[in-house]
Amino acid sequence: MASTITEITSRQLDTEQFINDKIRDIKDTVGDGTAINALSGGVDSSAVTMLGHRALGAQLKTVFVQNGLMREAEAERVVGFFQELGVTVEVVDARQEFFAALKGVTDPEEKREAVTQTFYKDVFGRLVKSSGARYLLQGTILTDVDETVAGIKRQHNVFEQLGIDPQEAFGYNIIEPLIQLRKDGVRRVGKALGLPAELFERIPFPGPALAARVIGEVTEERIETVRKATVIVERTLEDTGAFQYMAILHQDRVTGMRDGKRDFGQQIELRCWDSVDARTATPTRLPFETLESLAGEIISEVPGVVSVTYNIATKPPSTIEAI
Repeated sequence: MASTITEITSRQLDTEQFINDKIRDIKDTVGDGTAINALSGGVDSSAVTMLGHRALGAQLKTVFVQNGLMREAEAERVVGFFQELGVTVEVVDARQEFFAALKGVTDPEEKREAVTQTFYKDVFGRLVKSSGARYLLQGTILTDVDETVAGIKRQHNVFEQLGIDPQEAFGYNIIEPLIQLRKDGVRRVGKALGLPAELFERIPFPGPALAARVIGEVTEERIETVRKATVIVERTLEDTGAFQYMAILHQDRVTGMRDGKRDFGQQIELRCWDSVDARTATPTRLPFETLESLAGEIISEVPGVVSVTYNIATKPPSTIEAI
């Protein structure tokens, strides 16, 4: 259980001491070897990237895995941010591997497992081997562990707590410097590490990326639909102060009307949450005018969408992500 991990709450957190302790731990663990880390652009992976580079410098290789499941222009945006911070990021194109692994898979847990295996075993297994790295640095946080151990959903970055030895399963060890923190603590660490507000204040984004926002089979076409809707949702809601907001693509087609004729189309579900640490959440009470505007723009700009709904169930029993 996650009880074996000693939580450091945001109130207890001394960011300077935490950063110094983790830099020392990373240096001691890696020694004179090399490590690799995956940067997605979220606050967790961004904070880990800066911690790792403070600790290891050129001994750490940072990559952005282009899995075909990310938000629009995410690779270019993230690489640009970190170039300004003095960190070189290599973009690795693995789109074919991820879509091949997800082909025909509809069960939520099987989809998460497909993403996990492709990422850790196939893509990172290959990268670790070619780079000679013995360690993967990653941004697992305590909420990831809690939800996985409790059986709520299998977070792609949790292994040891499930009895999985990464060295045995994938051929390398995993270092998790943020595992005692929750999201509010990670944001404080990110700020203290010098990340720009655009990164440490970013809304959370799931490890399986937009695959966690497509109910049913994940295809390039369906990802593109939810990607277009995501652009509209994030642009419209970025100033609300909400913890997280997203578009979900439903599996079943629904009856709609276009040009006076029946049109079987897609349904997008909007979710917007107020929360502190993602353990519990309540739907944001958005003005109805905002919801009307979102619906109108999504139906107008995203091909095939005829219905837009808004989730009003709390977490629990709902969860923040759909998959």
